[in-house]
Amino acid sequence: MDHPPERFTQLYDRYYRNVLRYSLQHAEQGSAEDVASEVFLIAWRQLRDVPEPPLPWLLGVARNLLRQQAGAHRRRRLLTDRIIALTSAEDSVAWDTGAHVVERESALQALLSLPERDVEALTLVTWHGLDASDAAEVAGCSARAFTVRLHRARRRLAEALRSADKAQYYSARPPGGRTSAPISPNTSRSMEQP
Repeated sequence: MDHPPERFTQLYDRYYRNVLRYSLQHAEQGSAEDVASEVFLIAWRQLRDVPEPPLPWLLGVARNLLRQQAGAHRRRRLLTDRIIALTSAEDSVAWDTGAHVVERESALQALLSLPERDVEALTLVTWHGLDASDAAEVAGCSARAFTVRLHRARRRLAEALRSADKAQYYSARPPGGRTSAPISPNTSRSMEQP
């Protein structure tokens, strides 16, 4: 087929479910959907190189992306474990996001949920005390790019903390969202049938 958009559309329509199913075997739904989308983005970019039959190639790309994702997750986990080892239980606060100071455990959990790039930006400035220019040098980008990266990392950290707070709030509430007042002995007697 000489027309790339038609070939890609047929490729996508025919094999997307296969790629998604394969990804779901190895990752949670959100991650699997991201991987499947990325596979077809790569397929579009390399459409001339996609062999016949395409399914083995598509699944191979998915496998590589899943491996990269798992490696990034492992690196984030190792980094978080190292950060936990470097802090003590006596630390009453762990992070100043610019908006508020948060408790150590909440900060570490939120940190674990962030991409590795965000964790690096936050730790270079907050824990290592580097200014944007020096941190940019370490990160291999311009000071302006690093400032944007840091701003986005702080925003994502704040969002992760808000999500954690909401989850904690809702898990602490009884079902139905109402708290029940204790029944006094007088109340229970008045409710009994004579």
